[in-house]
Amino acid sequence: MQHDLIVIGAGPGGYVAAIRAAQLGMNVGCIEKEAALGGTCLRVGCIPSKALLESSELYEEAQHSFDKHGIIVDKMSLDLDAMMQRKTRVVDGLTKGVAGLFKKNKIAHYQGRGRLAGPGQVVVASAEGEQTISAPHILIATGSKVARLPGVEPDGERIGTSTEALSYSKVPEHLVVIGGGVIGLELGSVWRRLGSRVTVLEYLDRIMPGTDNEVASAALKLFKKQGLEFHLGCRVTGATSKKKHARVEIDGQDPIECNKVLLCTGRVPMTDGLGLESVGIELDKRGRIPVSADFKTSADGIYAIGDVIEGPMLAHKAEEEGIACVEQIATGHSHVDYNAIPSVAYTHPEIAFVGKTEEQLTDEGVEYSKGKFTFFANGRAKALNQTDGFVKVLADAKTDRLLGVHIIGPRAGDLIAEAATAMTFGASSEDVARACHAHPTLSEVLKEACMAVTTGAIHS
Repeated sequence: MQHDLIVIGAGPGGYVAAIRAAQLGMNVGCIEKEAALGGTCLRVGCIPSKALLESSELYEEAQHSFDKHGIIVDKMSLDLDAMMQRKTRVVDGLTKGVAGLFKKNKIAHYQGRGRLAGPGQVVVASAEGEQTISAPHILIATGSKVARLPGVEPDGERIGTSTEALSYSKVPEHLVVIGGGVIGLELGSVWRRLGSRVTVLEYLDRIMPGTDNEVASAALKLFKKQGLEFHLGCRVTGATSKKKHARVEIDGQDPIECNKVLLCTGRVPMTDGLGLESVGIELDKRGRIPVSADFKTSADGIYAIGDVIEGPMLAHKAEEEGIACVEQIATGHSHVDYNAIPSVAYTHPEIAFVGKTEEQLTDEGVEYSKGKFTFFANGRAKALNQTDGFVKVLADAKTDRLLGVHIIGPRAGDLIAEAATAMTFGASSEDVARACHAHPTLSEVLKEACMAVTTGAIHS
């Protein structure tokens, strides 16, 4: 079968690239090893975890916060099966939606594993056998997989990854999370709310590496207050699965016995079995595919995007790259602004940021001004009974151009979009401060933080 473009992988980067290419008039084929489209993010990552986060947060609020609104709940209980079924319905609806978009845009869907077989050739291996399809342009968008930790081998029962943690059949009495990053904290929060004792083990002396230190420190205090336990600066040397429990070994410390172990030490590019050697593509030291600014690999006609190339492993980053890549192929021009890609942790409160941290600006020798405003002084936050956290704005000391915005607080994941948009258009803190924000809204906290950079916030 001949196509104009073959996309290997139907995750956020791959399926979005396929749809955009079809909109631009290309004949597109997309290969996905799983029956359901959407990739790890949609099937066993972003979407199911957010569904459980939402459900578990409502459960927590019903137990501890509804009475503050005058709502008294008697004899409340947890139906974990129903909660899991809702999660599954959310995922199924979205995967079917992607399949519908493929049909609408006349994208050929090949279920199987894609393997490069020389210039312009891809072999699709499935249960029915192998077939070779061809195209002058091939886009690799195979995403990432869970990083392994020496001595900790997931068995799918006592020791598992985020995939298993999204489908526990019962609430673990004691869950040990190895890794204090976003995934570990999100899933740890889910099971803590549902009744688990949760212990987070982190190799570094802080949680959430890559985030602004002030935000991470505030988050740690709030998570501890919520009941999460943390062991920072510890090195896990192994984990073993027993009949009724698991045992986690820590260098220089007593081992911890628990019911479940969740391994969340990051992700690595998924490049196994792609046949890269058939076209002369060599991986870098971190297992990524090197690409140029327009996503070209060292092999003619082959491109790569998303988690398999350099940059943050984020679904929306992959989507932007997918669109930019196919637009580059079709029109000769496109662009991704890597300085304005937001990151979000859907904990409670949420954490979101875009641009540079204070630590990065200091290391780079960039002079900056800072403005900060708390949610405690915001009317909408008080009405929501969610006043923890703040917005911090970093701007160039000379030009006032926004360099970074960091939020910990209610609905931070939604609020960060305004900051990302402002930074994309090169806005200054004064530009955002002078834009009229509706009252009462949480977005006023960003406005006040921007005012605090120069003239001063009104409500502090």
